[in-house]
Amino acid sequence: MTPTPSNKNLKFVLDTNVVSEPVKRRPSPLVLERLAREDGVLAITSVVWHELLFGVYRLPGGSKRDLIEDHLRRFVIRRMVILSYDALAAQWFAAERARLSILGTSISDADGMIAAVAVMRGLTLVTRNVDHFQDFDGLQIENWFE
Repeated sequence: MTPTPSNKNLKFVLDTNVVSEPVKRRPSPLVLERLAREDGVLAITSVVWHELLFGVYRLPGGSKRDLIEDHLRRFVIRRMVILSYDALAAQWFAAERARLSILGTSISDADGMIAAVAVMRGLTLVTRNVDHFQDFDGLQIENWFE
């Protein structure tokens, strides 16, 4: 699976839980509506791409895995930009991680890398897990599940 080329009109970076929502047994109508409305301005990070692929690769062959792989091909590869975690994002995250550790706040590396890409690209992060990201300075967050 190969990522799509970049797009200058991006607005949102989606967390893994948002990208996964359409293949749930009972997906959130709010999320489905926003995904449709914001088509063309959505991206994910290479970290989210890793999480999605890791989840698929752990599944045994069968209809569930086929459904998710099809979703990744149709929804992610064809309609989204995959943004890399680069040197600028690494620098921002290192500074934020140091600041937060001094305050006694621990965060996951994956969440920090996702936040860093969003901040460095000036994009809003969309996630259900707002509490995982709320301590980062300069990060705009939206929860489309509410």
